[in-house]
Amino acid sequence: MITISDIDPAFPSDRWPIAAAMLPFPSAQDASADTWQDHLAEVAFEGFTEVDVTDSWVRVGDLEPSRLTELADVLTRTNLRPEAVSAIRRSVIHPQDGDANLAYSHRTIDAAAQLGCSVVSVGLHRPLTAAQREVLWFWTVDGPRDDDSTETWDLAVSRLRELGEHAADAGVALSLEMYEDTLLGSAQSAVRLVEDIAHPSVGLNPDLGNLFRLHRDIEGFAAAVEACLPVSNYWHVKNYHRDTDPSGTVVAVPAPMYAGSMNYRQAIKAALEVGFSGAFCVEHYGGDGLSVMAENRTYLRKILAVATGEVARAGRAGTLAPFAATTDGGAR
Repeated sequence: MITISDIDPAFPSDRWPIAAAMLPFPSAQDASADTWQDHLAEVAFEGFTEVDVTDSWVRVGDLEPSRLTELADVLTRTNLRPEAVSAIRRSVIHPQDGDANLAYSHRTIDAAAQLGCSVVSVGLHRPLTAAQREVLWFWTVDGPRDDDSTETWDLAVSRLRELGEHAADAGVALSLEMYEDTLLGSAQSAVRLVEDIAHPSVGLNPDLGNLFRLHRDIEGFAAAVEACLPVSNYWHVKNYHRDTDPSGTVVAVPAPMYAGSMNYRQAIKAALEVGFSGAFCVEHYGGDGLSVMAENRTYLRKILAVATGEVARAGRAGTLAPFAATTDGGAR
């Protein structure tokens, strides 16, 4: 049995990369560099030192070289490290747009490498349908579903391995984001896909919140963490309140990480026990998402201090100090 004292963490808890997603900000593809700086200054003001350049904000793979340089300069001025780029809803096995999405993913890898990112996250989910865009929470309406034929599976393996090879050549990792009704839509299928790709630069992004929020039966969170984290290299984290009444009706709404129904204290301990060493990206939908993400970062720092054994060692040595006095937890 692994104990806390056996864990060799990748980073001290106060320096573990925790990036802010750019989901709370509107699309700024054609905005001025001043607008980019205004957005990123808000992120930095909340205490973040890393950012995920989510492509719902800016599609770095579609920027002209001069504009990519502008973005790099803005990131430097705001003291933000571009930890990752998440390319979302650009499935390389999309029945109509797969070829274009594959080309876009290659451009995104090149741009991410030029920015100095460590990882590019891609998925197999497709754009929201009209029905999903009309409701308050898009996950309450079913979206497109991947064909699970052998031919589609083999195409996914081939194209994602191709991206993994490119990522390795560019010096970044490729992470595959889990999402419902895709070939990455369950722990078993996602792990199998990574294993079939069989490339050292390709790992899983176990974004289990995407599955936990569904208004249907789901697999257990703890079991999914146990299955997925050994092959994971980047982690989008968010939480939801989930409730099921006696009739079987399910309700799931966004929540801060510490308050939701997924137990991240146990999940992160389990992840470090199997050697997870990737960066985190905090996300949140609805309301003031950036403020919730900042609270999620603070929560993560506390849980990482526990999971890496820092709290236990300090307690035994009699040097344990309140969290707010020793980390960014006191910044707010």
